[in-house]
Parts: sequence; structure tokens; C-alpha cells
Amino acid sequence: MKSCWIVTDVGKIGTENQCIGLAEALGFIPEIKRIKPRSIWRLLPAAYWFNPLEGLSSSYDRLAPPWPDVIIAAGRASVAPTAKIRQLTQGKTKVIQLQNPLVDPGLFDAVIAPQHDNLTGKNVIVTEGALHRVTHERLSQEAHKFTSLVASLPRPLVAVLIGGSNRCYKVKPEHMQRMGERLKALCKQEGFGLAVTISRRTEPENRDVLVESLKDAPAIIWTGEGENPYFGFLGLADYIVVTCDSVSMTSEACFTGKPVYSYFFEGGSAKFKRFHAYFQEKGYTKPFEDNISSWSYAPLNDWQLVENNLKKLLKIDL
Repeated sequence: MKSCWIVTDVGKIGTENQCIGLAEALGFIPEIKRIKPRSIWRLLPAAYWFNPLEGLSSSYDRLAPPWPDVIIAAGRASVAPTAKIRQLTQGKTKVIQLQNPLVDPGLFDAVIAPQHDNLTGKNVIVTEGALHRVTHERLSQEAHKFTSLVASLPRPLVAVLIGGSNRCYKVKPEHMQRMGERLKALCKQEGFGLAVTISRRTEPENRDVLVESLKDAPAIIWTGEGENPYFGFLGLADYIVVTCDSVSMTSEACFTGKPVYSYFFEGGSAKFKRFHAYFQEKGYTKPFEDNISSWSYAPLNDWQLVENNLKKLLKIDL
């Protein structure tokens, strides 16, 4: 089996999971390298990193020979070092970058970027959404594992996927309070049950407010303790509500083919607006407006496109 590294910025769990999803889909058992720039490199755009392999903090994973056959990378800190490894190995190490690296895509063997990144190039594979770890087999297995957790809840079941603040959205306790009130009202009106899961970006104060606001609702809330039922909730749900701050969670939800509602907070960016507009236009999602109904669409699935194009670009057996 070919060797594979995943190279990501320290603390970027979402992008790391995208890389893991691709590695798993290609049949690799990857070694994960979490890196962080040091000193002056922290301030420089990737295009201006000199001696990039020397710009990584020794407190985290180092990138050194023997080099792997394939590198799957994402995140700002990964760009210059992985391009350098490709140069040092004279192309023997195949490097795949996820998302827009903000440098010439030709520095890599392949770049996989979602459509809202507005990136094109001979070696750029444009996907509809983010790559992820959701598979039909995983959904089935995890649904079976967590069936008993939601057995007491009324049906239909609504999975609620909670993110948190980022550079584009600032989620405050009052926003989470309002979300909880709206979800509770929905349950009272329609008789739904709620399977709620938070993420690592969910601030403790927002988590606590949400739990309090739903204390009398027919809801199970995973607050970060014990095994994460995230995939199980996706598999068990009849409907899904996802906070607007996460491209990854929205993409994962749309892979299921179930009705997906985006819950919007104030804020956003041009890129987020393009993403949400595209998903609504394609029929993958609708804005949450205090009611839920069914519709159908062809599930979001970028995997065949990605695999076919990677085989051509990397010129190796995958």
C-alpha cells in the first residue's frame, strides 16, 4: 500500500476531517501531521515563505524524510511546505491540496476546491461542497449504534447540527436562546423530536443557553461528553437543521438526501453567500423558517468526480 500523509493546520478539525475523508475514500491509512508556523512565517502569505520546511514550530509535527507517496493537505500552514516537498522529490511525492491555496495551483499535482472558492485551472477539481467522511455504510452502522439513544423521542426526528463562531459569523448566547425557542415551538406545533449535537466550535456559554432553552422539549442533546453520535443522528434523522456557519456540516447533511434546512445567524461573507445560494438553487437546502416539510433531490456526492479526475492528474493507481 502506498504511504500517505495528511498535513493540516493545528486545531483545524473541519479541514482535517475533509482530508481524512479523501484518504479513506482512496483506501489509504494516513499518518496525520498537524503543523503550525513559527516566528516570521506566521505573518507571511504562503507565496512568500522562504525555506518553508524551516518555518514550522518544533512544538508540533515536523515534516522530514522519508517522504510519503501521497500528501493530502489543507490549511494555510500546509501550502508552502507541501509545495516544497513536491519540488524536493521531483514530483515523486504526489501532493493534493484541498480548498483554494491562494497560490498557483500548478505548484501541486491536484487542487480540490468547492465551487464557491471560484478557482479554476488545469489541475483544479471543482466540487459542489466540501469533502467529508460520511458514507452510506457509516450512516447505517452509526444509526444502528445510537438507535436506543433516540428511542424515546417522537417522530419525525429532526437532527440539529450546531456549529459556532468563526471569522464570518459571531454567534452569541442570545442567538442560541432564540434558536432554542424556535426549535421548541416547532416541536410543540408539529410533534417533532430533536436530536441535537454541538461541535468543537460551539462556545460553552452558547451550549449552556441552548440546553436550558430546550430543557422542556422532546430532545436529546449531545454536549461533548462520551461518544459523538453525529453520524448516527444523520443516519436516524428524517429532517436535518444545520447552522449556517459550517460548509462541512451542510455538505455532510446533503449527502444523506434528506431535507436540509440552513439556520441563519447574522453575518456571513461573499463566499458563504455564494455557497448557500448555490445549495438552495440546486435544491439541496432551504432556509429554516419555523416550519418543516419534505422534498427530494439527488443526494450531494462529489466522490466519483474526484476519484476519476485524481487518477488522471496523479497518474498513479488509487
